[in-house]
Amino acid sequence: MTASSPHRPTMHPPDPPFLNKYGPFFYDPRGQSRNPEEVRECDLPLIDLAALGPGFEAAEESETRAEIAKAAAEWGFFQVVNHGISRELLEEMRREQVKVFELPFEQKLGCKLLNHSYRWGTPTATCLKEFSWSEAFHIPLLKISEDVSAYGELAGVMEKFAAAMSRLGRVLTGVLAENLDRPMQYFDKNCTESTCFLRLNRYPPCSVSPEVFGLVPHTDSDFLTILYQDQVGGLQLMKDSRWVSVKPNPDALIVNIGDLFQAWSNGVYKSVEHKVMVNAVKERYSIAFFLCPSYDTMIAGSKEPSIYRKFTFGQYRQQVQEDVKKFGHKVGLPRFLL
Repeated sequence: MTASSPHRPTMHPPDPPFLNKYGPFFYDPRGQSRNPEEVRECDLPLIDLAALGPGFEAAEESETRAEIAKAAAEWGFFQVVNHGISRELLEEMRREQVKVFELPFEQKLGCKLLNHSYRWGTPTATCLKEFSWSEAFHIPLLKISEDVSAYGELAGVMEKFAAAMSRLGRVLTGVLAENLDRPMQYFDKNCTESTCFLRLNRYPPCSVSPEVFGLVPHTDSDFLTILYQDQVGGLQLMKDSRWVSVKPNPDALIVNIGDLFQAWSNGVYKSVEHKVMVNAVKERYSIAFFLCPSYDTMIAGSKEPSIYRKFTFGQYRQQVQEDVKKFGHKVGLPRFLL
């Protein structure tokens, strides 16, 4: 709908009740654009990880490693196949994810489900451009097995899924660290089960406006994110100063570089702004694994002179939270430039 047609459509189902809480955002013409940007579809770099396993020549392994480093530097995003996570586990995880989001809103909101990790909308938003039409469970890996005994197979499946994602994250960070001639032990020491997260996402259909974000433009405040998404689409990223839409690939997982890896690599790898746009008629599901360090982990550039001043992850998170509260959005790495 456009700013000139303010009638309110019937939303079904009203779970979560976005319009009840955030309704004024959607009917304020000052928050909407009359000429939405046309976004072209793109194919992310597709990398076959099979050569990193046994049975391949050193030249093939070296080529795969080079492809990963190149994609991290030029795109900040890439897709991986033959990643070692079975189709059966992915599909099982998706079924359990759908089940938990199908619980009544009040049950998701009020119970102890998944370490009180349920969230919806954007409580800090003051206008449409700061608001995300989505709901999620953002779960520390160590808390997966808590408070879920009443929810079928969810805990067991999530634990297997998290372990598989963690193993893949180790492989990828090892490649990227080696390319910088830096030790993989840094990640073994600082990024553990006690510091990493899974985020289960659901983006309900939204017919209010095609300009509504499922997830507002942002960069990830971690080292590395691995994403398992469905085929609905909606993920967009910034490439050459323009938004491009990522074409879903049913056989691939998506990997993107986070802010910490950009700083740790001294700007070699790129943490790229991305967002999710809603679909008017289809719900979208995704699951993200975030490779994060402990809050006292020091982030320092891979060589001198460094682009960024040294900081701990805790300091970075605190600055992000302060900026969101003050400006309505994350500022991120520019805060730490020398």
